[in-house]
Amino acid sequence: MKRKLRMGMVGGGKDAFIGAVHRIAAFMDGKIELVCGAFSIDPEISRQSGEDLFIAPDRVYANYEEMIAKEAALPEGERMDFLTIVTPNFLHFGPAKLALENGFDVVVEKPMTVTLDEAKELQTIVEKTGRTLCLTHTYSGYPMVKQAKAMVKEGHFGKIRKIVVEYPQGWLSRLSEREGNAGAAWRADPKKSGLSLVMGDIGTHAAHLAEYVTGLRITSLCADLTTFVEGRLLDDDGSVLLRFEDGAKGVLMASQISAGEENAVRIRIYGEKGGLEWANEDPNNLIIKMLDQPRQIYRTGNAYAAPFTLSSFATHNTRIPAGHPEGLLESFANIYRNFAATVTAKREGRVPKAEELDFPSVQDGVRGMAFVQNVVKSNESNEKWTTFVV
Repeated sequence: MKRKLRMGMVGGGKDAFIGAVHRIAAFMDGKIELVCGAFSIDPEISRQSGEDLFIAPDRVYANYEEMIAKEAALPEGERMDFLTIVTPNFLHFGPAKLALENGFDVVVEKPMTVTLDEAKELQTIVEKTGRTLCLTHTYSGYPMVKQAKAMVKEGHFGKIRKIVVEYPQGWLSRLSEREGNAGAAWRADPKKSGLSLVMGDIGTHAAHLAEYVTGLRITSLCADLTTFVEGRLLDDDGSVLLRFEDGAKGVLMASQISAGEENAVRIRIYGEKGGLEWANEDPNNLIIKMLDQPRQIYRTGNAYAAPFTLSSFATHNTRIPAGHPEGLLESFANIYRNFAATVTAKREGRVPKAEELDFPSVQDGVRGMAFVQNVVKSNESNEKWTTFVV
């Protein structure tokens, strides 16, 4: 294809943080352009948002149903190619389902849906239609996370024994949903957020990161959820013991009442011969800890000589020379670039490269919703362990 992919957007209107992040990430490589949107449930805000984004007035819609119907009716050379969904959780399933059924590929914020049944239905539609769905588990887009995954896969650390992953935040340490914080308000509403606040919002990130880097799936878990802030309707803190395939054990902590923390995502993995550590707040560094050796630090963008050469997946997702920080926006952009390359390859009848296919998919979305459901089930059960059911 000799043109940019055309993107439509549901949500992400004026003053919406995550919508702006998605647009910056999508535009970073010059492969995508925004052509239409239903930017708010308020038609006037949608209109104003489209005006601010220089979208043609007849391509700014009052709701996603109107947008998908009218875009599908346009000539193939004019209509959007894919839909990005950046709404609260309860508005993920409807537009994703309708877009897929009308021939559009989809990028959707996590968690993919609010129930496991909805997630499975989307998986069935993706498999039936052959369309591509990308889920924005952002932390998997960092070069050093991809390097960690490659080193685990290559057996650098031997058989994996222990996985420790955490995601502490502090922004919900008060009853912010009653203090005018719109983002807190919908996240803390069971009708809009789903079964769990902390596990749906950030615990799914931690669980995905653990499975992505190790290549091991969770097989059972034992969870403890707590609502610390009085008056809150959903949990705001959780700890989960994990059992993985191949005998590995793990611990996952997700908390939104860890006062003073920002977005302190961190993963440590230990095998028979050594381990690794990566932290979101210092993302250019991958710390390697081998038995009877000094610690090593792999840095994004360096052309190390063998046997320390960075993997093709790490270099494919590195954008600037060593020493320059690559952060959240670049990680987001890596996901969009790989998604766009995959969609383009399919449209041209080519098989995408492995590096291009390396982005979270509908299968990850199903795993994420299964994680939330199983954690809640375990927390409510008197039994110690809950088998991980998908």
